[in-house]
Amino acid sequence: MSASNPSRSARLVRRRAVVYAVLLGVSIGCMALSGTAAVHSLQSGVGFAFKPLQQTVSDAAQTVGSVVAAINDIDTLRQDNADLRAENDRLRAENAHLDEIQRENDQLTALLEVKTGSTFHTIAASVIGREQPEIGRIVTIDRGTNDGLSVGDVVIAAGGALAGRVTDASPGTAHVTLINDPSSTVTGMVDTTRATGDVSGQLGGVLAMQNIESTERVNIGDQVVTAGIELGHGIRSPYPKGLLIGQVVDVQRDANAIIQTAFLQPTADLDKVEYLLVITDYEGGLPIDSPAPDESAAP
Repeated sequence: MSASNPSRSARLVRRRAVVYAVLLGVSIGCMALSGTAAVHSLQSGVGFAFKPLQQTVSDAAQTVGSVVAAINDIDTLRQDNADLRAENDRLRAENAHLDEIQRENDQLTALLEVKTGSTFHTIAASVIGREQPEIGRIVTIDRGTNDGLSVGDVVIAAGGALAGRVTDASPGTAHVTLINDPSSTVTGMVDTTRATGDVSGQLGGVLAMQNIESTERVNIGDQVVTAGIELGHGIRSPYPKGLLIGQVVDVQRDANAIIQTAFLQPTADLDKVEYLLVITDYEGGLPIDSPAPDESAAP
C-alpha cells in the first residue's frame, strides 16, 4: 500500500502538468491567430450575423424600460391629480366661505350706514324665520320685548328702505309683517310729482299703489316713499316720512276713471333680507289691532 501511493501521486502530477501545458499552448496559439486577417473576418462575420439579434434584444429592453417608466409616470400623475382635486375642493369651499362672509359684511355695513345716519333709535335684528310666500310675507326676528321692541314698531332694511312693521312680539323674538304682504297698507308718495296713493302688498310680491288721482302724472322709474301724512285728531302717520318703498315698474290708466294704479318693485329684496333695523322711538299711527287709519284723509 505504501509503494502504490507515491506512484499515484506522481501520475496525478504528470497529468496536471500535461493539461497545463496544453492549455498554455492553446492560449498562445489563439493569441497568435487573433491578429490574422482571417480571424478578423470571422469575428466580423459572427458580429454581423448576431447584430439583428442584438438590436432586437436592445429594443426589447428599451421597450420594457419605457413601459415601466410610463407606469411610474401614470401613478405619479394620478396621485398629483388627486392632490390637485383635493386642493381645488378646499380652495372652492374656502372661497365660498369668504364670499358668504363678504356678503354678510356688505349687508351689515349697509345697515350700519343707515343706523348711523338715522335720527331714530334703532335695534339691529337677524331674520331667523320666514313664512312660505303663499301663506304670508311675515318674518321672525331674533329681538323682542326684552330688547325694547313693541307692536307697531317700524322696520327698515339696508338703504333705509321700508320693510314692514312689528305685528307680534315676545320676550326674545318678534314677527314682522312685510310691506309686500296682502294685509299691509301704507300711504306712498311719488318722489317727483308728490302724488299720493295707498301701497298694498300682492301675492306675487309686487306692490300696488292704488287710488292715485288720474290728473297726476306717474312715470315708470319714479321712486315712491312713505308720505308720512299727519292724520286727524292728533294722530301721526304709522310710518315716518321719506322712507323708500319702491320703484314704479308699470302704470295702469283708464281714461274714464278718476284714479289710476301704479305697480312698484320694492326697494328692499324682501324675499331674501337677512338683517333688519327696528325703529323703537317713533310714535305714530294706531295700535296694530285697531282699524287702519286712512292716511290719505289729511286735515
